[in-house]
Order: sequence, then C-alpha cells, then structure tokens
Amino acid sequence: MVAPKTGVLALQGDFAEHLSVLESLGYRSQMVRSCLDLDVVDALIIPGGESTTMLKLIDRYEMRDALVKRVQSGMPVFGTCAGAIVLADRVSDGERTLGVWELQVERNAYGRQAESFEADIPVDGLDEPVRGIFIRAPIITDAGRSTVMATWAGQAVLVRKENLLAATFHPELAGEHRIHRWFVENLCSRGE
Repeated sequence: MVAPKTGVLALQGDFAEHLSVLESLGYRSQMVRSCLDLDVVDALIIPGGESTTMLKLIDRYEMRDALVKRVQSGMPVFGTCAGAIVLADRVSDGERTLGVWELQVERNAYGRQAESFEADIPVDGLDEPVRGIFIRAPIITDAGRSTVMATWAGQAVLVRKENLLAATFHPELAGEHRIHRWFVENLCSRGE
C-alpha cells in the first residue's frame, strides 16, 4: 500500500516548515506551485502566511478553479492560520477566498504582530495538549456544521469537516507533529 503524497501550497508563507514536519514523519510530500503539481498530490496543506497575497498568487498562477474542484471532489486539505482563511466562505473583511468551507473567520482577531503568543491547546483525540503559535491569528466565529476539535479562550481554533481540517494557529512552528500525523492518518489515508 503506497502512502498518500501530501502537497504543500508553496506560493507564500511558511510552506518549508510544513514540508519539514511531513519529512520528519516519513511521509511523501512535495511543493505545489502549479496546477500540474496539484494534479500529482493526494492531499494538500495550505500554510500560514499572508492570505491576501496567497490568494492573489493563486489567481496569478490560475490555480483557483483547480483547487476548488479538488477540494469539492474530496481531496483532504489542512489549512493553518492564513490557510484557514483561504478555505473559509466568509471573512470579516469580505476578502474573496476559495469559499469551499462553511466557516466564518475574523482575521487578526487576537491583535497585531506584537500580541502574538504561544499556548498549549487541548485537542479532542490527543492525550496531551499541542503547542500552538498564534501570529496575527484569525478566530473562527462560526464553525457551521464542522466538528470543533479544540478551543482557546472560548473560540474554536481547530475544526474539521469531512475532508477538511483547519487550525487558526501554527503547530508546525512549535515543532508540533501530532496534528500533521492526525491529518495524514485520519483524512488522507481514508479508503486505502
């Protein structure tokens, strides 16, 4: 049985850190910078970074339609921080996202860069809390029919629905591997 190949959208943001986590776990991975790259991966991680810039680059490289189609066809996708914004269908400032997930997100909800922080987040299904870094992080103000897997200060910070997983924090920057492992083992490996 061949393990799924997980792509990391590598247009902007902390894609290298996600690739490093996947590599350290022994998972097959590759950078995704075009529709051709997207065609050869089984799953995708959309990293943190600057969502406005990321979406502009998605459009510049004519990847929007292909990304939407792959998500709608069931490709597993994990979005962290800006990646959660890119997936959501409603953003506080009205930004035109991929709109593939019934989520309402408020960007920079914890404040500016100076208000960034780290926290230990209890996650449903994991024995020990995960370390997360919140950098100009969004808040999920409406998770729709998604399953909330973790909250922080009363707000949903890790949610899932079918083939989708989103975190408003960065586990990859904290050296945390368990959420990536959970993503690959529970969402990417279904049906193998």
